[in-house]
Amino acid sequence: MTLAAVLFDVDGTLADTERDGHRVAFNQAFKDYGLDWHWDVTLYGELLEITGGKERIRHFLQHYQPAFPPQDNLDQWIADLHRTKTGHFLTLLNKGKIKLRPGVENLIRQLRTDGIKVAIATTTTPENVTALLESTLGIGSPDWFDVIGAGDIVPHKKPAPDIYLWVMDQLGVSAEHCIAIEDSANGLRSALAAGIKTVVTSSEYTQLQDFSEATLVLPNLAGLNRSTLHKLVSEPAGIPKD
Repeated sequence: MTLAAVLFDVDGTLADTERDGHRVAFNQAFKDYGLDWHWDVTLYGELLEITGGKERIRHFLQHYQPAFPPQDNLDQWIADLHRTKTGHFLTLLNKGKIKLRPGVENLIRQLRTDGIKVAIATTTTPENVTALLESTLGIGSPDWFDVIGAGDIVPHKKPAPDIYLWVMDQLGVSAEHCIAIEDSANGLRSALAAGIKTVVTSSEYTQLQDFSEATLVLPNLAGLNRSTLHKLVSEPAGIPKD
C-alpha cells in the first residue's frame, strides 16, 4: 500500500490554538455582547468535548446557563456571537500570538517535496485556517494544500466521519492510501470512522484522552517524517502505538 495523502486537523494539531487563542477570543466576544460569562482554562477543557464553536456555545447555554433569556432567533444569535469571536481570534493570529507546533512545517514541506498530497480536515472556519496558515507559513501557504475542508461544508462535525469523507472525495483518494494527523479523541474517532489510519500528536488539553486505537501516538511531530508515514500506511493493523 502506498501513501497518497496526509490529512491534517488544525486546532491542537498544527498549533496550540485552544487555550490562548480560541478561549481568549470567546471571552472577548462575551464581553462585546455584555455577557458575564468567562471560560477559564479548566472549563474550556471540558467544553472541548463538544466539537465546533457554535455547537460549544449552544451546549454551554443548555448545560451552564439554563436561565439565559430566550432569543427570538437563537441560531442566528449564536452564529453572530461566533462570528464576533472569530474576529477576535483572527486578530490574535495576525499579531503573531500563535505559533505552529514543533515539526509541523518541516513535515508539510517534506510531503510536498515527495509529491504526497496534503489536505486540511477540520471543523474550524475557513477564515481561521487561512489566517493561521498565512500568519505562520506566509502569504500563499493555503495553496500548499490540495484540499482544505473546513467549517460547515458537511452536515455533521467530528466525531462523525463526514469531513474526512468529503476531503478524500475531493482529493480522489481512498482511505487505505491516507494518513490522518489528529490531536483529540473526537478527531481520532472521526478519522477511524472514515477508515483512515491515524497519527495522534496529543496536546495540552488532550494528553489524557484515550488514543488506544491510534496507529501512532507522539508528543509532537518533530520526530515524524515522510518515511515513517510511508511505512505506517503500508503495514497491517496492529502495529505499535508509540
